[in-house]
Amino acid sequence: MKQLLILSGKGGTGKTTVASAFIRLSQARAFADCDVDAPNLHLVTQCSGAPEKEDYYGLAKAQIQPETCVKCGSCQYHCQFHAIEKTDGGYKVNPFACEGCGVCAYVCPASAVTMQEMLAGEMQLYRNESNIFSTAQLKMGSGNSGMLVTQVKRRMRRAGKDAAFSIIDGSPGIGCAVIASLSGVDLALIVAEPSVSGISDLERILHTAEIFQVLTAVCVNKYDTNVENTNKIEEFCYRRDIPFVGRIPFDLEAVQAINDGETIVDRDCAAGNAVREIYQKTMELFDVITM
Repeated sequence: MKQLLILSGKGGTGKTTVASAFIRLSQARAFADCDVDAPNLHLVTQCSGAPEKEDYYGLAKAQIQPETCVKCGSCQYHCQFHAIEKTDGGYKVNPFACEGCGVCAYVCPASAVTMQEMLAGEMQLYRNESNIFSTAQLKMGSGNSGMLVTQVKRRMRRAGKDAAFSIIDGSPGIGCAVIASLSGVDLALIVAEPSVSGISDLERILHTAEIFQVLTAVCVNKYDTNVENTNKIEEFCYRRDIPFVGRIPFDLEAVQAINDGETIVDRDCAAGNAVREIYQKTMELFDVITM
């Protein structure tokens, strides 16, 4: 399965807006939302039917058995994350602070500390005759988002094994979830915004993709809010020999489309027309890369 990933160096650039438009234009049979901290691709893809749900368990976390604990305090002393708190009855673990390293269980002289898997999120798979959509929601305060992203992509590939092409709405930023999003893809389209921080974020995500040897292309959303910075981004791409595939204008009609649960290519608007051109250029590049 060939994979096109849509990324951004930060949240709010329009990554999901572009991803949903690409899914509509390509009529992709398999797609995924890997922004597991705040998934919202389902709002504009209008998936039908109830999803197949599966609990996701992250790394095991410590639990102290009060009837076995001898209250020596060794677990608290050795915890580098300050996740163990003293109480009137002994000690307890703060699950939000615990990183699951297991040191407390190792040093406990009474074997009162056990490592137990904790429910960290829920995976959802929408399946019908025309497409497969894999997504997930990480529980608030849970870590290991990169592991969950890997599971989301794996479920998409397994369920959509007959699909030759897939589109992935990746995670924002450059953290573990983004690294997991980048794994195994053929091309990453970076959606940038024309601000000072947007340029910095673009440089960081391009560097991350370069480390993992993933080919990239760049487009700018809401380019006309700062044409000078848009020009800087385009010039930067040309200097680095990174394909620059287009500019999307700020468009109130596009905002209304998203608010109505539509993609921006469902309407005849300036932003939608720009994305159609970006889609054509991106797919031409994608076809050359994956030949």
